[in-house]
Amino acid sequence: MEKVFAMPEAMKDAETFYCPGCGHGVAHRIVAELVDEFGLRDRTIGIAPVGCSVFADLYWNFDVISAAHGRAAAVATGMSRAKPDCFVISYQGDGDLVAIGAAETVHAANRGENFVTVFINNAIYGMTGGQMAPTTLIGQPSTTCQLGRDPAIAGYPIRVCELLQTLGGVAYLARGSEDSPKNVMATKKHLRKAFQLALDKKGYSLVEIVSPCPTNWGMNPPEAMKWLKSEMLDYYELGVFKDITAES
Repeated sequence: MEKVFAMPEAMKDAETFYCPGCGHGVAHRIVAELVDEFGLRDRTIGIAPVGCSVFADLYWNFDVISAAHGRAAAVATGMSRAKPDCFVISYQGDGDLVAIGAAETVHAANRGENFVTVFINNAIYGMTGGQMAPTTLIGQPSTTCQLGRDPAIAGYPIRVCELLQTLGGVAYLARGSEDSPKNVMATKKHLRKAFQLALDKKGYSLVEIVSPCPTNWGMNPPEAMKWLKSEMLDYYELGVFKDITAES
């Protein structure tokens, strides 16, 4: 019988370290499938900074470099410039990419650095105990805003794709989600386009993935996925925000 579905070669056969219902596993698999489909495993370099993303090397069967918190874009810039024949993926969470790494993100995008950023937006700091992140929703509780985020004190949740879409060096920006098989497939389609533009040396690409974090949301996995769909997707609109191939 012909096998039609199997573990990607770019994934290791490893037991998951992530919490039940965590979205990182789905994102890891999508990336690994595309690395295989494009035949890139022997020349792919992943950048995994501090946060839950730091465990990516446990699951991806290609080279992965750890970066200091917030410095993934700087490391990816150095690697993509020093090794232009390699395919570089920066895999970052919202605390890393939008808080301590905000300046690195903006300037790498503005310079048009040629790597793909996979941005996991679960609206909270996952690894360090559930603190408020730049993407935490208004009214959403966390360990550092137990009554919910108050915009008068903490400002508003940052929409990364909308923030970056005016920058000249950006080739592609899209936001997907893990709330349904349909949206997982759409997210993979976004990443496929980002991969192709990076291979074509067109500049900076980022695909944001709205993802659940049941443990730090204080929910079970079904509740978390329902909350993601009903609350997060109302604020974080899905779709393509910039595509230079559509503009030409």
